[in-house]
Amino acid sequence: MTLQILVDGLIAGAMIGLGAVGITLTYSILRFANFAHGELISWGAYLALAVSSGIGFLSASLTVPLAPFSFGWSLPLGTLVAIALTALLALIVDAVLFGPLRRRRGAVIILVMASFGAALTLRSLLEFIFTSGPRYFTQELQIAIRLGGGARATPDQMLVIAVAALVVVGVHLLLTRSSIGRSMRAVSENQQLAGVAGIDVRAVVRIVWILGAALACIAGVMAGLLVQIRPQMGLDLLLPLFAAAILGGIGSVPGAMLAGLIVGIGEALTVRYVGAEWRAALSFVVLVAILLVRPQGLFGKADR
Repeated sequence: MTLQILVDGLIAGAMIGLGAVGITLTYSILRFANFAHGELISWGAYLALAVSSGIGFLSASLTVPLAPFSFGWSLPLGTLVAIALTALLALIVDAVLFGPLRRRRGAVIILVMASFGAALTLRSLLEFIFTSGPRYFTQELQIAIRLGGGARATPDQMLVIAVAALVVVGVHLLLTRSSIGRSMRAVSENQQLAGVAGIDVRAVVRIVWILGAALACIAGVMAGLLVQIRPQMGLDLLLPLFAAAILGGIGSVPGAMLAGLIVGIGEALTVRYVGAEWRAALSFVVLVAILLVRPQGLFGKADR
């Protein structure tokens, strides 16, 4: 039973960690908490559903499940298109809302409140287009595989953990081994100085929005594949995402992923020994505890 709790926590933590990476990147560059990030998760899931359904309508053979998984080629292809569309949505929101506020040097609280407004608008628009009923990527049933020690997991669940690990490693390498990553780290340290040094700050901001939206879309597809797709899914994940981002340390990609796994395992323990209704409370406790004890998080810098 203990090993099963660990497996369940890793599965939930993989989704939380990916979303937290997007939040920590956005905050480290733009210096405000983007509460609309959860809606990018929801939009990413719905866009992947819409595109994959369209692909399946054009070619039914692409919906045939790829053993041992519950989905066919239509979902991976739809996810790639949805990543591009979610990134476009993030850029549009930035161009219409956050960009003008930054140019006017709006206070951080104004940006935060604007993100609340963007979240409400995006969620309402999502419900208007797709209705509030739950949706699913597939209706196929899977048999859990024995992992040893009494633990079980479905092939889809194991795929989610593997994809999350690969994506986080890829983002970490992008930030540490590429010129784009060096530019992002420079802008994170000092935006004005980075501009004087010849770095295109606006281009970096666009890249951060694209990268954050891509991670949100992947997290949304994971959540939709393992649970269900709902307009409220991003809102439900928002508190765990911020708890993980702060616990890991703002700006640390490995820290955000590790913290996501910690929060996921904590939620699994809470569900097992306390009750499912207390799941969200754990994220709030973690958030408050870190802010009181170690505000910079596990891997963050104390001067932030």
